[in-house]
Amino acid sequence: MTMRDDPFGAFMPYPPVPVAHAAEGPLAGLTLAVKDIFHVAGHRTGAGCPTWLAQSPVHDTTAPAVQTLLDAGARFLGKTHTDELAWSMYGMNAHFGTPVNPAAPGRIPGGSSSGSAVAVAGGLADIAIGSDTGGSVRAPASFCGIWGWRPTHGLIPMAGAMALAPSFDACGIFARDGATLARAAAVLMDRDAAPLTAPRLLVPRDMLALLGPAAQRIWQQGFGALSAREVTVYPEGVEVAYATFLTAVMADAKETILPFIRQSRMPLVRGIDGRADAAEALTPDQIADGRAARDAFTAYLDRLLARSGVLLAPVVQDAPFRLDAPVEVFDRFRHEAQRLLCVAGMARLPQVVFPARRIDGAPFGLSLIGPRGSDLSLIALAQELTSLKETL
Repeated sequence: MTMRDDPFGAFMPYPPVPVAHAAEGPLAGLTLAVKDIFHVAGHRTGAGCPTWLAQSPVHDTTAPAVQTLLDAGARFLGKTHTDELAWSMYGMNAHFGTPVNPAAPGRIPGGSSSGSAVAVAGGLADIAIGSDTGGSVRAPASFCGIWGWRPTHGLIPMAGAMALAPSFDACGIFARDGATLARAAAVLMDRDAAPLTAPRLLVPRDMLALLGPAAQRIWQQGFGALSAREVTVYPEGVEVAYATFLTAVMADAKETILPFIRQSRMPLVRGIDGRADAAEALTPDQIADGRAARDAFTAYLDRLLARSGVLLAPVVQDAPFRLDAPVEVFDRFRHEAQRLLCVAGMARLPQVVFPARRIDGAPFGLSLIGPRGSDLSLIALAQELTSLKETL
């Protein structure tokens, strides 16, 4: 992928290295972009971090999830930009730049899977792999006006990828339409572990309460006419759930990525510095309490959804903000968004994002959250609901 072929800056400027793919298969004819935390044979892995890139070997094997798509006929185009160490959600990288959001130039593309989302939204790739820890597939999908899938945690292997918070990290997929997303998902998993046979639609009233008027209207336009039962998603309130999420994620990061940060003495950009300090400060008791509270939240969501419940959920609280927004917008937006994004991540549930409408000219997506192992059914239901909406 050359600069001329990549007007949005989605891809890392690595030397092109041929990567073999099957000549035939269910994904034949589709092109594939890969977030630069996944290993691809013949390439280094940069993880959005010059220090990580400098220490990376040229890998001789490809991450299993990527290899599965190649074996199904997808053609590799290149590795895509990510926020540094995949530890942010805006898509802005102080070292390698910020990809242009094709659906809303001048606004954040979303991260940390920024390049993968932009490659798909800009028509450069048909499908793209990203990772989602706290929302790094779901938020960019909403911001760039495309489809995104965070799978049931552990369903798609994260082997051969940089780990940030392993009990949250998930390998997700972007596509411009639901049919293409379904094709890719069906390659990564041949059947549902727990298929939805008679979905019960649920309205998460406490998630909706976090939306502003414009986002509320879009949710009503997308889901308001459906017959659904109101439920409460945060059993002890949203602030307790969000605090639990932050503790559980940082507890993982303290064990996984913080040792590299400290041992390498890499310079820390604004944002990562505070998160690294917060992770380091966690005590064993705080970690144990946070993980226990997460398990309780997961058990509550499992009971709420059972085998057939589907949340008609917002993705984030607003459209992507402008790159030149005041610093207080940068400081506030992530926390507001992750109050919504933490639901599926903490409970290890699948979430499918699809385009809805626009707020002030920028995309805003909606989503479905389903029971663990219902991924293919959930994507099919999202296709059904969006097709129904288009015919009304």
